[in-house]
Amino acid sequence: MNMRDIIAKKRYSEELTGDEIAFFVKGVTNGEIPDYQTSALLMAIVLNGMTDKEMTTLTTEMANSGKINDLSYLGCKAVDKHSTGGVGDKCTPLILPLVASFGIKTVKLSGRGLGFTGGTVDKFESIEGFNVNVDAADFPKLIESNGMVISGQTPDLAPADKILYSLRDVTSTVDSIPLIASSIMSKKIAGGANAIVLDVTCGEGAFMKDIDQARELSKAMISIGKLAGREVVCVITSMDEPLGRNIGNVLEMMEVFEVLQGNGEPDLVEAVTTLAAHMIKLSDAKEKDLSIEEIKDICKTRLSDGTAMEYYDKLIIGQGGLIHSTGSPIYKDYPAEVMRLTAPCDGYITKVKADMIGNASVELGAGRLQKTDELDYGAGICIYKKIGDKVKKGDAICTLYKGKEAVIDEDRLEKAAELAFDAFEYSDEKPEEVKVVLDVCC
Repeated sequence: MNMRDIIAKKRYSEELTGDEIAFFVKGVTNGEIPDYQTSALLMAIVLNGMTDKEMTTLTTEMANSGKINDLSYLGCKAVDKHSTGGVGDKCTPLILPLVASFGIKTVKLSGRGLGFTGGTVDKFESIEGFNVNVDAADFPKLIESNGMVISGQTPDLAPADKILYSLRDVTSTVDSIPLIASSIMSKKIAGGANAIVLDVTCGEGAFMKDIDQARELSKAMISIGKLAGREVVCVITSMDEPLGRNIGNVLEMMEVFEVLQGNGEPDLVEAVTTLAAHMIKLSDAKEKDLSIEEIKDICKTRLSDGTAMEYYDKLIIGQGGLIHSTGSPIYKDYPAEVMRLTAPCDGYITKVKADMIGNASVELGAGRLQKTDELDYGAGICIYKKIGDKVKKGDAICTLYKGKEAVIDEDRLEKAAELAFDAFEYSDEKPEEVKVVLDVCC
C-alpha cells in the first residue's frame, strides 16, 4: 500500500477502502506522508468527493488518531453542541447554563477564533480570572459541582484533523463537504458525546453561503453520525446578519449577561432556545418527552427568571472567574466608544452583511488575522439597527469600540468604519421578515 496508488484511485473517482484511509490518516499523524502527497489527496477529494462510507471511515480514523474522551463519569447520556461559526454567535455561554438547569451535564471543548468568527474560548477568557485551560483530570470535579465545564481543545484530541486542517487552509481545499463534515465530526466523536446538536450557520457571515449547501453539509454529518453510532440533529440558522446586537469578546459576554436578565434580542433567544431544546430532546432529562415548542417555552422562562443565571454564576466562579458586586462578571478590559456611524438616508434596513461586520470587528482588534495576533478584548461593534428596521437619515446604526486600555491604529479604524458602514443597505420598501432558524435536519 502506498500513497501514490491511493491518490490515483481518488483521482479517478474510485472508492477508497477502509485500510487505505487508515493508512493515510496514520501516515499523516506520524509524519510519514509528506505534505505534497497529503495535499494531492485532499485536492482529489475536493474534486471527486467521497461516499458516506468513506466519510465515516475518515472521520473515525481521525477521531482515533488521538485520545477518545471517556465521559462515563457523567452518569448520564453525554450531549454536545457545536456551531460551524458566525458573527455575534454567543450561543454557547447561554446554552451551557441553560441545559445544566435541566440536569444535563456538559463537557464543552471549544477553540479560539480565527478570522471574523469569534472563538468561544476567547469570549470566556475575556472574564478576569476565568480558566479556559482545565486539566481533563479536573473535569469530573467541576461537573459534580457546576454541572458543566468549558475548556480549550487538548492537543491529543483528533491530532490528524489539526494537521489536515492546516494544510487545507493553505492549499485551497477547505471548500469540500466531506472534508468539512469529517473535520467537525471527528472532534465531536473524540470528545466522547453520545448525541450531538450541530448549529449549521448559513448566509453571508458563514462558510455555507446558502441553505442548499447547509442542508448538504447537515446530511453528510447526520450520515456520519448514524454510521458511527451517534445521534445527530442539525439546526440550520441564518447568518445573513450578525446574531444579537454585539460583536466582540467583552461586548458579547455583556450581551450574554443581558439575555440572562431576560433582556435578550429575539433572534438570539430563538437560536439559543431552539438549540437547547434539541439538546434536551436528545438527553436523559425528564423533559425530553415534551414537544420542542414546550421545551423552548420552559427555556425562555429560565432565561428570564434567574434560573439560567444561577448556573451561569456557578460556571464563572467554578472556573476562577471574578464577579462584581452587581452580579456581572469582571472583564479584563471594557469597551470605549471610538466612532458612531449613522444612516445616510431614510428607509428600511435590507441588509446588515455579517461578513463585513465581522471583518470590521477584526480590524478593531476583536479577532485575529493570524493565530499569533493579540486580541483587544474590549474591541467590537454594537449594532442598533437590523434588517427590517426603519431609519431616518442621521439615525445611529452602530458604534465601533476599542478597549479602554488599547490603542488603535488610525488606518485600521478607518478601514473598520468603511466596512461597517458599507455592511448596511437600505430600501424604500420594508423587506420580508428574517427567520433565524431556517430548518432542522435529523
